[in-house]
Order: sequence, then structure tokens, then C-alpha cells
Amino acid sequence: MAKNYMLMCEEIVKKCGGLENIASVSHCMTRLRLQLKDVDKFQTEDIKKIAGVLNVVVQNGEHQIVIGQDVPNLYAEFQKLDGIKSEGLVEDAETFREDIKKSPKNILSVIMTFIGGTFSPVIPVLIAGGLAGAVLTLLTNFFGVAPESGTYRVIYGINQATFYFLPVFIGFSAATRLKSNGYLGAFLGVILLYSGINNVEDLSFFGIPITQVAYNSTVFPVILGVLFMSVIYKTLQKYIPTVLKTIFVPLLTMLITVPVTLLVLGPIGGIFGTWLADGVFAIYRTVPALAVMIIGITTPLMVFFGMNNATYPVCFALLAEVGSDPLICTGMAPANVAVGGACLAAALISKEISEKSISISAGITALCGITEPGVYGVLFPKTYPLIGAMIGGGIGGLLAGFLGMTQFVLSTPGFISLPAYINPDGSSGNLIIALVVMFVALIVSFICTYILGKKLAKKLEK
Repeated sequence: MAKNYMLMCEEIVKKCGGLENIASVSHCMTRLRLQLKDVDKFQTEDIKKIAGVLNVVVQNGEHQIVIGQDVPNLYAEFQKLDGIKSEGLVEDAETFREDIKKSPKNILSVIMTFIGGTFSPVIPVLIAGGLAGAVLTLLTNFFGVAPESGTYRVIYGINQATFYFLPVFIGFSAATRLKSNGYLGAFLGVILLYSGINNVEDLSFFGIPITQVAYNSTVFPVILGVLFMSVIYKTLQKYIPTVLKTIFVPLLTMLITVPVTLLVLGPIGGIFGTWLADGVFAIYRTVPALAVMIIGITTPLMVFFGMNNATYPVCFALLAEVGSDPLICTGMAPANVAVGGACLAAALISKEISEKSISISAGITALCGITEPGVYGVLFPKTYPLIGAMIGGGIGGLLAGFLGMTQFVLSTPGFISLPAYINPDGSSGNLIIALVVMFVALIVSFICTYILGKKLAKKLEK
């Protein structure tokens, strides 16, 4: 049955305490994200019962309603409501203060939620740009497209521009996430990538040497810079007279932020990114099979708690240092298809048509790399598919680490991203390993889930 997005929108607004209680509305790939003025008015259990809603997750004050890949259709209905701006902000959202009524948070949880929320809107860009590189590998190695051709240069440009200009996207997303000025965040990213600043030697500011940093290969400097910029921007907005804000707030914000970022925050971010990549890769080199297996086992848990997107900085650090990702995306590939196998097994066991439909849809989506519908709609509600998926993902991850599987371009791990496993030199060994690993994870997950589900069904019959 097709979803009635207009009705879903109306019900969600009602259960959130009305439109006047919604400070902002946005969405990522599968979730509708709400900021509320009075969180006590949010009726969690009632919203979970709305047709089309898979689950509700609350993270650091943000209420996330899990819908699935069709969440843009629901978001479009919110955009039609009076009082909702085109960016998804209610007209008086400027008066909303996140720190009101907030209890103390776990610092790590806050950081991970911020990073995940920052990268989430950028994922479509990363997928398109990453897979463009995989398409280029196919064209050059199997279809005879020459590197000197215009076709090669255009597609190569799509791939390279994605990651070279990533600090611009991250700057905009991070600033928006912080309720600051997204365009100034993007501006900071552009400045860091400017040819006279990016990776330039012997640069100084009022005689103070500026450390040479390749800002196009790391995301931490722009994130730290935007965090600092947000504080400066909000402070200036508060104290500068209204008549002078338009001119002096953006000017002073950048005049203060850019030097501090170049002199202090940029080098710190660059060093941290290098340390992170070296540390993670050292663990992988010490116990590769075990390291990838852990990722394979825990991926459904990371998805459930919204931590999966927070792993992107690690992926970028690995890609910058070693040229591929043999750990994070490599471990998530068998984990994602294992979720698909568990959902399909649950569909086979289920006797209710509605449950079968949800499980099949979630299973197919998971095989393509998007697991949230499966995790929230099938694995955690039923429990036994979660166990089956973790077993399948763990065995697949163990095999991937043992065989040295890696992912050469960033994309959503799953069968739909198979070109990402083709070695740029044209050899097919890694692709074959990836296929074997994912099929093993799929089959093991399906069998384990089916056996566990049948045993549970027998117990319930007794």
C-alpha cells in the first residue's frame, strides 16, 4: 500500500505538539530530523504507531523519525506547511535555543552525533563522486576510454572535485548544524582550498609562520574552524547593533576565524587526521581479520544508534593515507548485505502479509547498502534477525580481513557499489573477493536467521 505522506505529516505535527512547537525540520537519507522547543510535548510511542514510521531515535536534543529512503517525500509535505521556510526552519526558529532544558550529555556522544549529523546531508555527494571514480575504472579498463579523451577528463573531474572540495560541503553542513551561517561555513572551506593557502610553503600572517597543511585531503581543519566560527558569529550577532550587522558580522567573523584556523586549528586538525589514520591502520595491520570482523558485527548497532555516519572521517583519513579503505567500508559491506539476508529470512518465516512486505522491502534496500529500514523495522523489533545479521556480518568481516579485501572509492557498501571494489589497475582479484565475502555474509545471515526464527516459532507454538 502506498504511503500517504500528507497524512503522515499531519499526524507527526500533531504528535509533536503542533507546528508552533517545531523549531526546525530537516532530513538525511532515511530520517526526518526535528528540533523541538518543548521536548515534553513529543509523543514518542504514538509517533511510532503512525503508518510508515519505522522507529524514533532521540539524540542530543534532536528527534529523528526513521522513515526509509522515501523520507524526501515526507519532507516535501512539511515544506508545504505555512510557517516552514524553504530550508526547513520555522519562521521564529531564530529564538530557539538548544541549550534550554538540556540535561548534561556524554561528551563523546555529543561529538559523534555532531559529526554524523554533519556528514549525513553530504552522503549523496560522496556516493555520486565516489562511484564516478569506479565508473571511470570500468570505462578505462573494459571499454577502452583513453585518459586523454574528453570523456575521461569530465568523469575524472566529477570524481576529483567531490573530494577536493569536500571541505566546502562539510563547512556548509557543519555551520548549518550549529545554527550558524552555512554560507560562511562554505566560505571558510573555499578559503582553505584557495591555491594561495592550501598546502603552501613559507606562508605567514603578521610574521607568524603558518604550518603547511593539505586542506583538500582532510576534513578535521574545516570542522574545527567552523566550530570556532560559530562561536564568533553568534557572539557578534548578539552584540553588534542591528543596523551594522549586515556589514560587520560576516566581515569580522571571517577576519577572526581565518587566521585562527590557519595558525592553530588547521594544523591541529591535520595532525589529528594523520594520527587517526595511522592509528586505525596500525590496528588493522596488527589483526586485520579481527578488526574487520568487529566492524562487521557492530555495524547494525552503529546504525541503530546513529553512529555509522560518524565513521566517515576515518574513511577519509584512510583514503588519504593508504589510498583505499580496508577497514570501515570493507567491514560494513558484508554487514549491510547480512542485514538484507536476515530481513529476507524473516520475510520467509513471517505469516502476516504486512510483515512480509516490510521485510522484503527492507531486505532489498539493505542489499543495496541502506540498512536503516531493516535495522529499525525488522532486526530490532524481532531480535532474532539482529542476531543472524551480526553472525553473518562478523563471519563476512573475518573473511574480508583475512583475504585482504578493500574498497577503493567511497560509496555505500553493498552490492550496488560493486565497482568500488575494482582495483584502479584493472585487476579483478579484489572484486572477486568482495563478491565472495558478501555472498558468504548473505547466506550465513539468511540461514542463521531462518534457524533462529523457526526455533522461536516452535517455542511460541508450545
